[in-house]
Amino acid sequence: MNRTVDVLVVGAGPAGLAAAARLAAAGAGRVEVLERDQAAGGVPRHCARPGFGADGRGRPLDGPGYARRAVRAALRAGATVRTGVSATGWAGPLTLDVTAPTGLERVRARAVVLATGARERPRGARLVPGSRPAGVLTTGELQRLVLRFGARPGHIGRRAVVVGGDPVARSAVRTLRTAGVEVVAVVSEHPVRRAVFGSVPVLSGAIVAELLGRGRLTGVAVRAGAGRAAPYTLRCDTVVFTGDWIPEHELARTGGLPLAPGTRGPAVDGAFRTAVPGVFAAGNLLRGVQPAVAAAAEGRASAAAVAELLEGRPWPEDRVPVGVAAGPAGPLRWVTPGLFGPTAAPLLVRPARRLVRPVLTLSQDGVPVGRVPLGGVLLPRRSVRLPPGWAEGVDPAGGPVVVGAEG
Repeated sequence: MNRTVDVLVVGAGPAGLAAAARLAAAGAGRVEVLERDQAAGGVPRHCARPGFGADGRGRPLDGPGYARRAVRAALRAGATVRTGVSATGWAGPLTLDVTAPTGLERVRARAVVLATGARERPRGARLVPGSRPAGVLTTGELQRLVLRFGARPGHIGRRAVVVGGDPVARSAVRTLRTAGVEVVAVVSEHPVRRAVFGSVPVLSGAIVAELLGRGRLTGVAVRAGAGRAAPYTLRCDTVVFTGDWIPEHELARTGGLPLAPGTRGPAVDGAFRTAVPGVFAAGNLLRGVQPAVAAAAEGRASAAAVAELLEGRPWPEDRVPVGVAAGPAGPLRWVTPGLFGPTAAPLLVRPARRLVRPVLTLSQDGVPVGRVPLGGVLLPRRSVRLPPGWAEGVDPAGGPVVVGAEG
């Protein structure tokens, strides 16, 4: 079946729903959202904890409540939200092949917004050796199990190890405790604040070297210390790998969208325009996980540029690539947006290691064009945002901009 819409949004998470709600409310025509899961709302609907803002009466929202509110907002604005529907490939720059419960479809749009989000890298992609026992989960899998079957003691396991040290690890510890699981330890390769995990032992500067057990996990071998001394065993029947987020970029990649080297998400400019005319990208697809409210804000911001395109504004021809200094020892992991265009936008920078009061440097065609001193300490798990003025010295007709750091 061939169909035509004005705007096709792929992904019904915070960014996709926010973009659809804003566009439908602004009279952008037929706005349709595709979601491959059976329910819309994205990752927040699996996070049964507060921290997602407040409702209209000032009461705190948990993840499922936030997701329901986002879905209602999109529907009330006039957008169509279709669940259980997968975009499987491209039949043209603005035409997607879709698999739905009713059969195969080919949907053509005037504009496409990719908001497919991010996922945690599974155990296999982290290259952790061992057999394949039951009891090996990511945070998302843990949350889905608890959401589906309830927090019953013994259902998930009895003793768990959490791998990672970012805020997602704290969420995993909280979920495990709610399910009646004893958390044996948190294992993190990077320094973490031990206080945020309460009484749970934290092993910083350590890695899980091997998974033990057949049929069911019986323990993990841990190597600790700078020299990675001989491993020792933590007895457990469950291990949860957290963090290490990667964009869900398969659809973007098959559509020929250039990916930013550091983030592995589509390269976009300050208006969330990709390198392919008519295709936009927003949310955690761009660089891994950020809070739901930040992804939703990007979705709403992208709607303004989509509306301009529908009104006839031309697509920018030449935009300057923006990246970080190459090499594994570089001080920065990534920057976004990866394209400098006519729309001024903040620059989000993620350090690769701990930096104390660094000075960010900008060069174009090998010539220094700017320096931005920063106070405080930058940590690898957090990004720093530079205001739009960062690009004052950049020549829009020049070559690529490279962002580095001193100090």
